[in-house]
Amino acid sequence: MPCACCSPAVQAILQRVMNAGIASPETGVPLAEVSPHIEKPPVGHDTLTASVRQPVLFSNVRLFDGIKLEVQTGLKVLIEGDRVSAILGAGEKVADAQVIDGRGALLMPGLIDAHWHSTLCAIPQMVAMTADPGYIHLVAAREAGRTLLRGFTTIRDAGGPSFALKRAIDEGITSGPRIFPSGAMISQTSGHGDFRLRGEIPRPPGGSLSHAEALGAAMIADGETEVLRRVREQLMLGATQIKLMAGGGVTSAYDPLDSLQYTDKELRAGVAAASDWGTYVMVHVYTPDGIQRAVRAGVRSIEHGQLADEETARIMADEGVWWSLQPFFGDEDANAHDAAGHAKQRLVAEGTARAYELAKHYKIKTAWGTDILFSPANLPNHARQLAKLTRFYDPLELLRMATGSNGELLKMSGARSTYGGDLGVITPGAMADLLLVDGDPTKDLDFLTDADNLHVIMKGGVRVKDTLPAL
Repeated sequence: MPCACCSPAVQAILQRVMNAGIASPETGVPLAEVSPHIEKPPVGHDTLTASVRQPVLFSNVRLFDGIKLEVQTGLKVLIEGDRVSAILGAGEKVADAQVIDGRGALLMPGLIDAHWHSTLCAIPQMVAMTADPGYIHLVAAREAGRTLLRGFTTIRDAGGPSFALKRAIDEGITSGPRIFPSGAMISQTSGHGDFRLRGEIPRPPGGSLSHAEALGAAMIADGETEVLRRVREQLMLGATQIKLMAGGGVTSAYDPLDSLQYTDKELRAGVAAASDWGTYVMVHVYTPDGIQRAVRAGVRSIEHGQLADEETARIMADEGVWWSLQPFFGDEDANAHDAAGHAKQRLVAEGTARAYELAKHYKIKTAWGTDILFSPANLPNHARQLAKLTRFYDPLELLRMATGSNGELLKMSGARSTYGGDLGVITPGAMADLLLVDGDPTKDLDFLTDADNLHVIMKGGVRVKDTLPAL
């Protein structure tokens, strides 16, 4: 009997992927058909365990540790296994360590995108809603390698079927960043996660799942009982935090931007289920009323929120919730794909600058993310969405936001995280996720937008890129 991988359906998917240049027909390894500034993802993986790898000592570097708003000199960073072992003085030596002479380059933590969609960023929306799931996951695996080579060593996935991709990356089957998965976005009927076509409504009792639900991109849940069920399902599958839709969106076809989604009781049910597993809820929402309802229900992270007013910002600050903002300016990096979406996007763009000003004024804990969704053309400009925020923040403040501060946000997942050390910082005991890069973050962050400036990318103590010329 032929194996499952030889079935005509699977062979058809593989052939389509090979024809598109996504995978090698000989090995299945992601190819390097990427922007000229991005290297081919590494083929194969370090077979040595963390406990037996030779220690690595970075010397002659300028150090940004993800915590202090300064670039330090005269220090060395020792890596043992998958962790930062020690920060040493310039004169200290380590026996048997492999020394990497940084030649004055900047050593910094790997970047963290706090609002990413691993399986939905590199594929147009119509393709995502109609393509075979296997094709979608193969495209996502290719993009994960590219994401890592842009310097992003960790992402918080804000919704989508990323569990398999996370496992494949963690097991070394494919290359990519660490993933904190939310699993399916949980939405009410008519909410931002209801991707059904008009002809699929109404759904009879016991009716089949929609394509988006079967894919694991979103799940529809109405009432406290259904919200509890869907949240618990995502936790069972491995979610590190939960994503609920609490208001209208730009890329969804039916829901007005100002619509309130989920009642207080439904939101509280989702928060309680997540809290019982030691983690938290993040919500998609833009408006003051929606934000305030979510905060009252115990939500810990507001995603977007660009239409917030001053009263709402004050409430967020008082309650200590995170504001996960994205630079939605309606510019060349915008995600909308139709006239209705562009109209919504203009409203959001008009509020974005005000949102950053409110976040700064009230000292709200602010995370940085991009929310690149269904927009393959925007992916090469991933880091530009950090660099352009220097109109609001000092470059070092921004760099800390995208490293150490985002790492603090990730800690709210508690024991649901599968990674054992701090992220986004270069301190003893932290995960050894580092970048050695040409650039001066006291002036700007433009250097991050060109991957040629990234000489070394290290994830978990393994160099996935090293283009330092030999001395």
